[in-house]
Amino acid sequence: MPACTTDPPVPVECPGKRQTERETLSILDRDRSLEHQRGPRASQGRASFAALRKGRYAAASEPRFWLGLTAVTVLLAVQHGHDGGHGAMVMVSIYLASLVSSIAGFAFSAICGAILFHFHDDPVRIVQIMITCSIANQAAMTWAIRRDINWRELTVYFAGGAPGLAVGVWVLLNVDRALFTQIFGAFLLAYGIYMLVRKPIVIRSQSIWPDVIAGVLGGITGGAAGFPGAFVTIWCGMKGWDKARQRAVFQPFILIMQIAALLVIRLARHAGASSLGFDIANLIFIPASLAGMSFGLALYGRMTDRQFGRAVNILLAIAGLSYIL
Repeated sequence: MPACTTDPPVPVECPGKRQTERETLSILDRDRSLEHQRGPRASQGRASFAALRKGRYAAASEPRFWLGLTAVTVLLAVQHGHDGGHGAMVMVSIYLASLVSSIAGFAFSAICGAILFHFHDDPVRIVQIMITCSIANQAAMTWAIRRDINWRELTVYFAGGAPGLAVGVWVLLNVDRALFTQIFGAFLLAYGIYMLVRKPIVIRSQSIWPDVIAGVLGGITGGAAGFPGAFVTIWCGMKGWDKARQRAVFQPFILIMQIAALLVIRLARHAGASSLGFDIANLIFIPASLAGMSFGLALYGRMTDRQFGRAVNILLAIAGLSYIL
C-alpha cells in the first residue's frame, strides 16, 4: 500500500501586508531622492544643528565651563585696574556683548564698542581690544561648525575683503570716526527695523559679483570699525539659506578678516611694540568674552531658522543704534 504523503502547507500572503511593504519602500525611495537633490551640505547642516542641540559641543554649554570662565573674569576685573581703572566695566561690557552677539554669531564689536568708545580717546586701541576678543569668540564658534564650512566657497568673499580691509584701515587712521560710524549705524538700524516688519528678501543670484561686493564692504567696515560681518551676514540672509549654512560663511569670514585687520593695523602704524596691532595685555579680556559666548551659543542651539533670522535683524538694529548713540 503506497505511503500517504502530505504536501507542506502553502503560505497565504496577506494583501494588506504587501501593500504596506510597498508603501514603506516608496517612502524610503522618495526620502533618498530628496536627500540627493538637497546635497550633502543640507544633511551636514542638519547634523551639525542636531549635534549642537544634543550638547555635542559640551565645552560651550557645560555649566561648569562658563561658571569657571565667569569666576576668572571677576577675579581679573578685581585684581587688575586695567585701562585707567575701568577694568571691571570693560569686562562686564565684553561679557554682555559676547552673550548677545553669539546668539547670531556677529555684532560683538558694534555692541561692545558702543560702551568702550566712551572710555578711551584712542579709537585704534578700542578696535584692537574688540578684535582680540572677537577673534577668541569667532575661533571657538568656527571650530564648533567646522564640518559645515566650504572654504572654496569662501574664497570669493575673501577676494573682495582683502582690498576692502586696506581701505577700512585707512579710514580708521585718517578719517573722522564719528562721521563714518554715524552713517554706518543709520544704515544698520534702518535695515534691521525694515526687515523685522516685512517678509524676508530672497535673491537666488548665481553670480559671484554680489559675493565679492559683500566681501569688499565687509573688509571696509572690518578695518574701520572692527565689524566685518555686517554686509556678508545681510547677503547670506538674502540667499535664503538655513542658519547653519549662513554661519558657515560669515563666521569664518569674520574670523579671518579680523586677524588680517590686526596685521594691517600693525603695518599701517609703523611703530614699536606698544602700538602693535596685537597687544598681549588685551588677552586679559578673553575669559570674559568666552564666558558670554558660551551662553549665547547654547541659546543658538535652541533656535529655529525663522527665530535665527529675526535675531539677526534685531542684532543689526541694535548694532546700528550703538554706533549712532
